[in-house]
Amino acid sequence: MSNLEEQVTPQPSNQSKANEHVTTTTAIATSDTSASMAASSAMETVAAAALRSVLNRVGLAAERANRRPDRVKVVAVSKTKPVSVLRQVYDAGHRCFGENYVQELIDKSPQLPEDIEWHFIGNLQSNKVKPLLNGVPSLGMVESVDDEKIANHLDRAVGNLGRKPLKVLVQVNTSGETSKFGVEPSGCVDLARHVHLNCPNLEFSGLMTIGMLDYTSTPENFKALANCKNEVCNALGIDEEQCELSMGMSADFEQAIEMGSTIVRVGSTIFGAREYPKKPSN
Repeated sequence: MSNLEEQVTPQPSNQSKANEHVTTTTAIATSDTSASMAASSAMETVAAAALRSVLNRVGLAAERANRRPDRVKVVAVSKTKPVSVLRQVYDAGHRCFGENYVQELIDKSPQLPEDIEWHFIGNLQSNKVKPLLNGVPSLGMVESVDDEKIANHLDRAVGNLGRKPLKVLVQVNTSGETSKFGVEPSGCVDLARHVHLNCPNLEFSGLMTIGMLDYTSTPENFKALANCKNEVCNALGIDEEQCELSMGMSADFEQAIEMGSTIVRVGSTIFGAREYPKKPSN
């Protein structure tokens, strides 16, 4: 080999440079994807751990009230949360989830196992009844029946679908706030009676309320709903064990249990703060 040949250093071809660029770009993208997946996995793990903590607190609150922990159902309220996080809570053994918005529930339901018991807990408009029932075959309960009109719409839709009677709760506005939905306490017996006697495709299952946002009157709200329960059970001649009380959320579910709640709706304590889309700036 000549000296000239020894001194010539091969230069990388354009194809080699392109391959190096692709490799680097792929590595960065893979790294970003891995970081995103790790963050998602961490959030999911936190949700499962938070669920275990909530269930433990529910048990302790029930014991303090000399009640059986298995008589209190936890509805994991998952609004705005991705299906992957709900799946982690499901995999931790939980089967009861709640949503506030019809479309969000319709979107999530097909992506998750069929043995989930879904509770609809938001305000339900008449034109959303059929889409809700058609889109969520495993809907277990509607907790927010607040007038005869919506009860009648649900009754007809359930009958037309030929599904088993749907469990419903009558929502009572115990705080007197105009911003809250729900029948006044003085009207809860009449609405409960209407569902019980005139809606054969619905199963009257109890009462629901939402406490004051600042929680200053929460005990009074819970006491008012308990009083409504006594009135309804006496008027309809049903056993109090058959009448659920859905009251208590993330900030007050332990107090609610101590005051007789049989269903608590816990969202942010399990899933973290809500994740609403950001509004575009002007």
